[in-house]
Amino acid sequence: MLTKICSEGISSPIITKTVDGRDVSEKSAFPSDKRIIFTVKAPRHLGASAVVMRINCDGECDRDIPLRFEDTSEGWDTYTAELFPADGCEDGYEGLFYYEFLFLRGTDTLFTDTYNNVDFELSGKSGGRFRLLISDKGFSTPEWFRGRVMYHIFVDRFCRGEGEVAKRDDAVMNPDWERGIPQYPKQNGDRYTNNMFFGGNLWGVIEKLDYLASLGVGVIYLSPIFKAYSNHKYDTGNYLEIDGMFGGEAAFDKLVEEAGKRGMKIILDGVFNHTGDDSIYFDRYGKYGGVGAYSDPSSPFFGWYKFKNYPSDYESWWGIDILPKLNHSNDTCREFFVGRDGVVQKYLEKGIGGWRLDVADELSDEFLDGLRETAKATNPEAIIIGEVWENAADKVAYGRRRRYFGGRQLDSVMNYPLKNGIVEYLRYGDAEILGDTLKELYSSYPENVCHSLMNILGTHDTERILSVLGSICDESVSGDGLSNDELATKRMNTDQRAAAEKLLRMAAVIQYTVFGVPSVFYGDEVGVEGYHDPFCRMPFPWGREDTDLLAFYRRLGQIRAENSVFADGSFKITNTCGGFISYLREKNGCSVRIAVNRSEEDMSFPLDGEYTELISGEDFDGTVKSNTAVILRRK
Repeated sequence: MLTKICSEGISSPIITKTVDGRDVSEKSAFPSDKRIIFTVKAPRHLGASAVVMRINCDGECDRDIPLRFEDTSEGWDTYTAELFPADGCEDGYEGLFYYEFLFLRGTDTLFTDTYNNVDFELSGKSGGRFRLLISDKGFSTPEWFRGRVMYHIFVDRFCRGEGEVAKRDDAVMNPDWERGIPQYPKQNGDRYTNNMFFGGNLWGVIEKLDYLASLGVGVIYLSPIFKAYSNHKYDTGNYLEIDGMFGGEAAFDKLVEEAGKRGMKIILDGVFNHTGDDSIYFDRYGKYGGVGAYSDPSSPFFGWYKFKNYPSDYESWWGIDILPKLNHSNDTCREFFVGRDGVVQKYLEKGIGGWRLDVADELSDEFLDGLRETAKATNPEAIIIGEVWENAADKVAYGRRRRYFGGRQLDSVMNYPLKNGIVEYLRYGDAEILGDTLKELYSSYPENVCHSLMNILGTHDTERILSVLGSICDESVSGDGLSNDELATKRMNTDQRAAAEKLLRMAAVIQYTVFGVPSVFYGDEVGVEGYHDPFCRMPFPWGREDTDLLAFYRRLGQIRAENSVFADGSFKITNTCGGFISYLREKNGCSVRIAVNRSEEDMSFPLDGEYTELISGEDFDGTVKSNTAVILRRK
């Protein structure tokens, strides 16, 4: 059965923006040297006698800018205003602005009320304001990163490689790679040692580089690899030493070299907010000869931490005492990471492509400013990605507005809002949910940031995407209310997996075709299941892969590689109706259309011309089948 795609009437009034003569109505983030021209077309029946822009630079007083009346034509009154971002912001050119339009009608006033930073309704009182982010005119992001496919590896669980590794007496080795279960607490919140290892190492990553190349991977993001007690390594013991269990310096250097031969770059996880208590800097257990802050108040590292009642009462990450929080207001501590010859510079000089910054919200502006300055001085093409879970354009953390994208800190963030938008769209079959998410993100971030976003469906911190989607198809798949003993071995049956994989294919198409860089968490491409941490960190099922799903991911990687429009092409949503969403990517006369149908009926999708459906390679017949996605390129 074919149903027509519904469409909505044009909203009124109509608000557009132009910069350098180009229509940028979908954007609300610009360099500081651009003059923005706003055009408002108000229908005569609205009865507006004047239009005013009310704007403020974040935290400052409102300023009213009357729009200039231009003309009347065919029942529409046209007004314009020019805005130079430096005007009205006491801090200079860069900043975050909020604005709305007022339609003065004599007896009353109507206000724009936006819900996604692009679309709006009219209200009798001030409501949601548009966001306008202005960044430094010299702000750029690395071009090499755009258009790539990223692959996120939790090193201990990816592959046991043949190569020299260190052995530890305090580590528990699990020899059962195929059926072994990660160590877990009896109840969430209980302490457990995290010292069980499956033996994955950097030699194993090297051995699988050709496999990654077959997926179209151009960027490998490694979970922390510095010396640490745990299997996850977020409790750093020594930033200047690659963990011996992962193969040490020899394996790391070889990985950078071999990846480079294949055109791949390595991104390291920078855990710079806290260390482990079992570290050379803190040395709670005296393993380093009592040189740390906990062991000796005269230690050179004493000022790196904040003690409330020495030695056992100190600031730690979220109150977890095995993760003492670093004091970046201490000059020596901060310079160790971001100063000359510091940690950031050391590994960039060894050839990595950049850094992913753990808990970026907890790193100070001064720290991030210094990190970018050092990173870009060392390698102007280094990528800096922050772990931020919300919209980073107006993020407030610990009572402070963050300025991640002013041009002096981050290049990109992990795109958790996109992940959430995709999951909710697939859960409820409402394309408006995803459409609003995409519009808000694309309008909020500078264009070069949009092309560099780390688009995720899952990470080491979240449930496996296949398990999440399985619970959408069948509530019995959900892990809600189950004990960790039950979750450790809970898996879907054949029918449940088939339904979940159908949704995963739709999710992956969106992940790979919207603005940004898709980041695949190891094993998602072959159907790994798992619930919350640590069950999302199962060993990779070598020899037991879901080959059909793997072929699908390989095809998506090939499509990205063959169509440069996915690197930095424009993005525009063309339709959202019920469970159907379509959008357009364009660049240099080349256009690719993507349509996703989460409804239970086939949908007609008439186009102007003949198109090839790129996943199947077949001619497109004008129909998007129920619960499928298509990628269409004009012949």
